Amino acid sequence: MSAPLFLVEALPTGDALTLDGPEGHHAATVQRLRVGEALLLADGRGGTAAAVVTAVGRGSLEVTVTSRGYADAPVPRIVTVQGIAKGDRGELAVQAMTEVGVDEIVPWAASRSVTQWRGDRGVRAREKWVATAREAAKQARRPWLPVVAGAPDESTATVARRIAGAAAGFVLHEEADERLTTAELPSTGEIVLVVGPEGGIAPAELAAFHEAGGRPVRLGPAVLRTSTAGVAALSVLATRLGRW
Repeated sequence: MSAPLFLVEALPTGDALTLDGPEGHHAATVQRLRVGEALLLADGRGGTAAAVVTAVGRGSLEVTVTSRGYADAPVPRIVTVQGIAKGDRGELAVQAMTEVGVDEIVPWAASRSVTQWRGDRGVRAREKWVATAREAAKQARRPWLPVVAGAPDESTATVARRIAGAAAGFVLHEEADERLTTAELPSTGEIVLVVGPEGGIAPAELAAFHEAGGRPVRLGPAVLRTSTAGVAALSVLATRLGRW
């Protein structure tokens, strides 16, 4: 089994580090790491360090760094615009997309989103997505922590502008003729992938995205839930781009 990964604000410049706070508590109290066990440290920006536990405290660990590494950010960058979903479906989507390698997630206030993020509720909901992405990145041992954009959500007009500035924009739509498996992909820049909410993407939204340069694509004959469509599409992109 691979060593567990813990996120730190900054990697140590020396060979010793005290891992405390929430990450230290999780390592010492929840995972119960012991002296001599290996772990990974990451700053969420590509930097990593392999380390070994040298002492265990109350909710903290003392570790010694054994090696360092850096992973370049993947190119092209993949951004998923996720229509806000009801219940925990949005969080499930964030978790799965993070595990398969999404680089940025944009919460989208689609017209057919049953749940609307407004005021404090929206702030709390977005924070849940951020926490979910963080934990999923740790589980997947990702050196890069995906960004969760939005303030706290984005409008259709803002998403359209994001598509217009991207190297490629794809909109998952069940009636599209083009397949994502055969669509032309850029080698650099940013790929924006739009996933609608439970009710799908409204015609006016589809038209706005198409005008901005977004291309409707489909995955296959089945209509997937909003919580699974994004991860399925990302799996296609990860394979075609050589990430997998």
